[in-house]
Amino acid sequence: MLRKFIATSGSMIISIIVIAQDSSKSASAFKLSGSADIYYRYNLDNPKSYPYNSPTSFTHSQNSFEIGMASIKAEHTIGKVGMVADLGFGTRAEEFAYNDANTRFAIKQVYLTYAPSSAIKFTVGSWSTHIGYEVLDAYLNRNYSMSYMFSYGPFSHTGVKADIALSGKNALMVGIANPTDFKTAPGMPKTVIAQFSTASTDDKLKAYFNFQGGKQNDSKKLVQGDVVLTYAMSDKFSLGYNGTLQSLKLSDSLKNWTTSTWWGSALYLNIDPVSWFGFTLRGEYLGDNDEVLGLGNAFEETLSANFRIDDLTIIPELRFDNAKNDIFYKSATQTGKSTGSFILAATYHF
Repeated sequence: MLRKFIATSGSMIISIIVIAQDSSKSASAFKLSGSADIYYRYNLDNPKSYPYNSPTSFTHSQNSFEIGMASIKAEHTIGKVGMVADLGFGTRAEEFAYNDANTRFAIKQVYLTYAPSSAIKFTVGSWSTHIGYEVLDAYLNRNYSMSYMFSYGPFSHTGVKADIALSGKNALMVGIANPTDFKTAPGMPKTVIAQFSTASTDDKLKAYFNFQGGKQNDSKKLVQGDVVLTYAMSDKFSLGYNGTLQSLKLSDSLKNWTTSTWWGSALYLNIDPVSWFGFTLRGEYLGDNDEVLGLGNAFEETLSANFRIDDLTIIPELRFDNAKNDIFYKSATQTGKSTGSFILAATYHF
């Protein structure tokens, strides 16, 4: 596999050199975009210590106004080649880049692209994961708080991939990357990533079948399958679904391997009665019988409203979590299986 990868990379570099003169004559395009999000969260149990009864990413606070993340993204293309540099500042970026150092300022994405034809595009660098329904940038999600599946799945991949257009609405992505969420991984194994996507002729129904798998280190192997479905019944009502299954193999000092799994399933109901207002109800179940995540089975339901004023979206949100284990603090000495939270968030993008 490594020799094939080297050969492919070499061919790609040679092709770029050959077309360099023609590309220099092509029209170039530059795009600068950005976003920011700010939120206030209050948990009804009023916990006094981290993570403040917030079992998922990016909302670990209590009775406090918080800056989520400010992002700036630069994109440039000329001819068949391009570059994307996406930078983030804030606690959201810090959690996203948890394997890096000093990540309050983080490189979210940096990658280069080469499209020798309209049917194939090569990408090398670091990019946000293809797995899951939700994404890092808050303005692209209708719920502000994140799902369990997003929080415990992959965040990013660093490596090389090829996006291939097949017949009709079908497309395939295959790639080789560092272990999950590692931007630098000297001497570490590599992970295979893939996605098959398709859609109905009118694009109302879309389906994405996602995969990652490989040895993460000498004592950990990971395989994950994931599916995302979206269906737009009209411009006022749409559905989203995300299902995932992750299998982990862990070894002890004697190289005895044990296998454990966790899985999740979530349904998103999106309703937009008017252009300036909509809401989303998310219901998610997490199956953790093997205690991989330390949660046991868990369920959360989140209702988020979206008030839109041009590029500004205001999101009031109610969320209720229930878990098999006593993971929520009711007081300094008492724990329980359920909790509720209120969030008022605002996002902006340009």
